[in-house]
Amino acid sequence: MAKSAETPAVVWTKQRRTPRRSAPGVEQIVRTAVDLADSAGLEAVSMRRIATELGSGTASLYRYVEGRDDLLDLMIDAVNGEVEPPELAGDWRTDLTAVARHLRATMIRHPWLAAELTGRPTLGANSLRLQDIALAAASALTADITVAAAVVDTVDAYVFGAVARHLAEEQAQRRTGHTEDEWRVAVAPYIREVIASNAYPHFARRVADAEDAGPEQRFDFGLNCMLDGIAARIRG
Repeated sequence: MAKSAETPAVVWTKQRRTPRRSAPGVEQIVRTAVDLADSAGLEAVSMRRIATELGSGTASLYRYVEGRDDLLDLMIDAVNGEVEPPELAGDWRTDLTAVARHLRATMIRHPWLAAELTGRPTLGANSLRLQDIALAAASALTADITVAAAVVDTVDAYVFGAVARHLAEEQAQRRTGHTEDEWRVAVAPYIREVIASNAYPHFARRVADAEDAGPEQRFDFGLNCMLDGIAARIRG
């Protein structure tokens, strides 16, 4: 009979070793990993690269962080603790808006974060604190914790989608070397031809008449629409 796999210990239950004299500790390792991920992408993060940045031996780092999964959990919790979370005002809509904006800002500061947050939840102290605040905000709308959790999941899903669009624009700028304004100038002759063809009247009307909202305006409009829908569904 095959033996069952040993249940892995989560990083939060493991005893942290005190670093030897002049050796990098967990905080230094995690901060270096976050900086690497921010500047070069998560794929650039490895124990070897971190050791090089810290001027340390690769093997010595494993004394304090056992592997990549542990490192990712520590990185996520570290960035979740960079900025104080929003204080609850007691109004569910105000508080969920603050939670959504806080999450958006964190993911924009760290472009690698969104993909990691879509998997299993992280359970570090900073991450748990943010989850608790979000659930408290939603609980002001409904006493049903199952529904409150679903509301938080819905808000998170909206933020993830909005941030994905924002990051895609930043990636396009890095890939092409052109800002959005420069791209618009480049495609303007083609767009004029499209409008003149009368083949896409609604698109043409948007180009000619719609206000050009910025990313924050677009985010807030979508968030307000979603919160309107949540309120109508729960109160209905």
